[in-house]
Amino acid sequence: MTDQTTSQRNREERAQARQAALRAPLGSGSRRSEMRNSLIESRLTPNAISLTGLVGNVIAAILVFQGELFLGGVAFILGSVMDTLDGRYSRMSGKGSPFGAFLDSTLDRMEEGIVLIAVGAWFADRGQELAVAATVAAVLFSLMVSYTRARAEALGVECKVGIASRAVRVVILSIGLLFAEGPGDVRLLEPAIYVLAVMTIITTFQRIWHVRGALLHGDRPL
Repeated sequence: MTDQTTSQRNREERAQARQAALRAPLGSGSRRSEMRNSLIESRLTPNAISLTGLVGNVIAAILVFQGELFLGGVAFILGSVMDTLDGRYSRMSGKGSPFGAFLDSTLDRMEEGIVLIAVGAWFADRGQELAVAATVAAVLFSLMVSYTRARAEALGVECKVGIASRAVRVVILSIGLLFAEGPGDVRLLEPAIYVLAVMTIITTFQRIWHVRGALLHGDRPL
């Protein structure tokens, strides 16, 4: 049997296996495996997913600025979902790179800030000065939550403690946007911003305290 014949037979077997997997129920293991392999073999890159998340959050910010808060919340959720997929896809596909990890972290901070700036502008347009101040605090201390972790890890200290992780912040802001102009007296955007500001401030000091204790006791797990 020639190498060409063997190669052709292998291609036919792979094609048959792929067709069988595609005919399998959506939740089956073979279907998931085939979809995963198709993604890995595609030209899709983690950086492309990261940039798609950025576009989604920019759209969310524009919608919020225009007063379309519910639609802005939907766009923010979709963009944030993309932010969670890029790292997972990078690990799964083996297409990750040091620059990709840097880009992912950088865009995460930018996206959160962009949407919160739009929220602050929305409050300012309505003369809600206290809410504007709380939004500024939320932006500042959301960045500080990330900064304290980065500086801690540079010192060799793992620092993931605190009550306001990225996922928690996304959930709080999403709820606020989706129910900013809800039925009846439901107006959750302003309370969500106050909660976000307080929780990020607490988390910043939680991390400072954690790093202090780790350095004093020589506990450097990294």
